Amino acid sequence: MSRLLAPSQAWLFGRGVDLTVFAGSALVSVGLALAAPLLGLAGETPLWAWVLLVVCVDVAHVWSTLYRTYFDGEEVRRRPGLYLAAPLVAYLLGVLAYLVAPGAFWRLFAYTALFHFIRQQYGWVALYGRKARVSGTERRLDAAAIYAATVGPVLWWHANLPRAFWWFVDNDFVSGLPAWVGTGALVVHGLVLAAWGGFQVSRLVRGEGLQVGKVLLVLATWVTWFGGIVLAQDDFTFTVTNVVLHGVPYFALLFRYARGRLAEGGYGWLGPVVRAGAPGLLAVLVALAFGEELLWDWLVWHERPRLFGESVLEVPADVMALVVPLLALPQATHYLLDAFIWKPSREPALLKRLGWTRGAGEGSPGSTSPISAVAIPNAGE
Repeated sequence: MSRLLAPSQAWLFGRGVDLTVFAGSALVSVGLALAAPLLGLAGETPLWAWVLLVVCVDVAHVWSTLYRTYFDGEEVRRRPGLYLAAPLVAYLLGVLAYLVAPGAFWRLFAYTALFHFIRQQYGWVALYGRKARVSGTERRLDAAAIYAATVGPVLWWHANLPRAFWWFVDNDFVSGLPAWVGTGALVVHGLVLAAWGGFQVSRLVRGEGLQVGKVLLVLATWVTWFGGIVLAQDDFTFTVTNVVLHGVPYFALLFRYARGRLAEGGYGWLGPVVRAGAPGLLAVLVALAFGEELLWDWLVWHERPRLFGESVLEVPADVMALVVPLLALPQATHYLLDAFIWKPSREPALLKRLGWTRGAGEGSPGSTSPISAVAIPNAGE
């Protein structure tokens, strides 16, 4: 059995957490998708699933960035320009796009979100590779595998529009891509993943073992993106495969960071909330997520009166250009800030707060981790 494992597993958070947030998230997604017909969930996402998956995972994970940024007064004072400019730029771009056309806003927003989702998966696999000190060849092959597992199904999606689901709203992706492009994308994606799989087998043959966490991450990414886009036949399947693998690992990252920052005496009056652990952190995030979705429903969608009550608010069409980008601002700011806030090269204390300054999960507690040169997911290396 030991020959199956790499000499240094280089778990990101620890074996149990890594297996739970990556492989476990994928298993839950696939399990729910397969059980959907038996549970009567096939088709449009039911209200309870929308609350659990969209509000409590997807929207709440967006708000979790607050624990890394605006909830930490010292952090805001350290980089005030960034934390002022990010929401301002996001809002102005959103308003300008909406003034061009509502469809232009949602298209820009959808492709920004798509880029963010893909880059997060790349960030995780890059982090695994650099913690384990893999060769440059292996790093490039890992990157190719992640991009194949994500971009391949997305190109096929574009070549087979319309489907039973969209990213945000109807027609937010550009249609008209020839069908042969989608087919070709899947062929290329299969070849790349086969080459990556062959490389993993060659590691075993050479007696180098597998870096199990990274392998499971790539497999989880492929299963959820291929299954949730190419094989999916309804909105529920797309939703459950889309949000769980994206949101749950990010929660783990923020919880680990918040614990480390609290140990330094950070958060001030929010200290007791962070000290309460996951329940305290999640309670705040879910409350914020519900508040955001309530405003979306009252001001824009008017779709869920059973959950939010009947809305009597009617926003004039010409004011929507100000309202919709404002409601989307938490998500847009999350996308922008994630390109800056996870770079250890700009903030050495970041690694200590994450517990990665010494080879966490790698054996000798006195060894120095090679992670210091890597950007955390979404950092846009």
